[in-house]
Amino acid sequence: MKKVILILSSIIIFSTFYSCSVTKSVEEVESPSAERIVKRIEANRRKIKSFVGTGTIYVFTKELNTKSNFKVEIKKPDSLKINFFGPFGIELASALITQKDFVFLDMINNKVMKGKTNSETIKNVLKVNFPHDEIIDAATGFVNLTNKISLIPTITKNDESLYELTYPDSSNKVITKILLDVESMRLQKYFITNLNNKVLYQAEYNDYQKVDNVSIPFKIEIQDLENNQKLKIEYRKIEINKLNDKLKIEIPDDASVTEI
Repeated sequence: MKKVILILSSIIIFSTFYSCSVTKSVEEVESPSAERIVKRIEANRRKIKSFVGTGTIYVFTKELNTKSNFKVEIKKPDSLKINFFGPFGIELASALITQKDFVFLDMINNKVMKGKTNSETIKNVLKVNFPHDEIIDAATGFVNLTNKISLIPTITKNDESLYELTYPDSSNKVITKILLDVESMRLQKYFITNLNNKVLYQAEYNDYQKVDNVSIPFKIEIQDLENNQKLKIEYRKIEINKLNDKLKIEIPDDASVTEI
């Protein structure tokens, strides 16, 4: 959503023990460990039922290079609200996106766009063409690994606590790699390559802090290299599991509303 292997160390280990009976390399981990690792990451992700974060968001595409102060509110399973602010905290726009519908309020021009959620509407509202679920996971600093729980990856141990999990997918002709610290269960990098190891998509997670006993990255960078778009988030403050009310946008009575 990154290939860190100590080739030299592997050669030295192989040469040293070549004459002995074959044993597991110290860099290899039994496959059941991967299932436990992924389940622990998923358990942490599912602890977050709601999320509120404030900070700065950066968007880089072929058409746009911009940043804005913002506030994101997420109420799972699928409600995402974003407010954008200009200088002196002036609210410029807000968007509410669910799996099915969206509302976008341009406060400067008193205009509203609303309609069904799809890739084009997300691009019109957020200026990036990421899937709805992917945006929610990206904003909270997690990757949805539900479909990886039953798979058996190759695991490389890069140091005492840094592991790389590799999942080849021949049907889609891609390879998914996850780099994480297994002691803290903190994701460091997540990336997808083609079969020639060309990176198509990558995400990096940094500046982890504990929020209500859950480790959350305060700096997140997502790059979709195939479509030449990048999203970077730097949080100043995060709260989790404190949203009770349904997310909504109040539309002014005199606003111009366009259905798309």
